[in-house]
Amino acid sequence: QVHLVESGGDSVQTGGSLRLSCIISGSTKSIKYMAWFRRAPGKEREGVALINFPVRSTYVPDSLEERFTISLDGAKTTMFLQMSSLTPRDTAMYYCAATENTLTPNSRFDEPLYNTWGQGTQVTVSS
Repeated sequence: QVHLVESGGDSVQTGGSLRLSCIISGSTKSIKYMAWFRRAPGKEREGVALINFPVRSTYVPDSLEERFTISLDGAKTTMFLQMSSLTPRDTAMYYCAATENTLTPNSRFDEPLYNTWGQGTQVTVSS
């Protein structure tokens, strides 16, 4: 069973940067994808970055790709989300998630397909 713990959330000013971490523990051999999601106040949770766990290929939506980068460390024990040029619209609780399911371009951020979730880390961006 996989266990995920996020950290790195903080309060920053507009234009700042943050790197979120997701510690991955347990049996990871069946993980196919991992992702970062966020839920802003009053909004539904949305996917912001995806990584293919075995081959490390990544996907970030066009609207975020210039500012968000997802990566794994060499041992695949930590996943990162590097965020830059932050604005108040990035204020949200950020979650990491893992899935053993095969994803398609249409289902890459389909929440029910993700088996394991972390508890979240709060990012607050002030103007």
